[in-house]
Amino acid sequence: MTLAVKFWGVRGSIACPSSQHVVYGGNTSCLEVFAGDKRIILDAGTGIRELGYEFIRDGVKDGHILLSHAHWDHINGFPFFGPAFNANSHFSIHAGHLSDLGGIENVLANQMANPTFPVPLEAMQAELDFVDFHAGEAWELYPGVKLITQPLNHPNGATGYRIEHGGKSLCYVTDTEHIVGTPDQTVLSLIEGADLVIYDSMYTDEEFPAKIGWGHSTWEEGIRLCKLAGVKQLAIFHHAPEHNDDFMGDVEHKAREMWGGALVARERMILTAGQ
Repeated sequence: MTLAVKFWGVRGSIACPSSQHVVYGGNTSCLEVFAGDKRIILDAGTGIRELGYEFIRDGVKDGHILLSHAHWDHINGFPFFGPAFNANSHFSIHAGHLSDLGGIENVLANQMANPTFPVPLEAMQAELDFVDFHAGEAWELYPGVKLITQPLNHPNGATGYRIEHGGKSLCYVTDTEHIVGTPDQTVLSLIEGADLVIYDSMYTDEEFPAKIGWGHSTWEEGIRLCKLAGVKQLAIFHHAPEHNDDFMGDVEHKAREMWGGALVARERMILTAGQ
């Protein structure tokens, strides 16, 4: 009945493979959720490439990919997701912000079209289902695995997810922008009482005024929301590419001083909801 998450990509905007981004990682957004014996993918940034290798090694041939939205840093690893090229595999790709804009299949196909990419979507041999829904819906993803969604405040739209299994819950809330001094009631309703929240912490409160309108939040706001919602643990996520290891180490120190339930997500980290 375990509910856990493994981070394969924690960075926002663009991958940054450098000697200054080793401790926390340089790949863009991709998480693997373990809900009992089921494995669920959150976002398809560059981190999904290494995740795909692990799926192949483990013989995983089916699963769900839940996309927060379709900006490049959250989908540009999808063409390199090895299991999608394997026949006898089946993956469902879900998005909650594109129902009225052509759908997620169209977006992924355009990403893999000439002249910007040489391998078309049709080259993927796996059976792929493209599922468009409206953020705000909830359903049972697997027996005993409940999925709750809410719209987020981000340019072109985005979706936050709450996954519940075995009496535990984790929430994935990226990319979203808050209003200073006004707690986001939609986010609060989604994360209420959650065991673990992974939150868009691209900026600091000090940086935020210059970034208003960019669609992101701060680690300090993440802590404020989690404390208001009675959340047990916060994973600070979606690190800005200019925030190197030294910067993120300082964030982690300050965040723990502000609230003992906070930590900074790093690649390959595994967190179990409720522990």
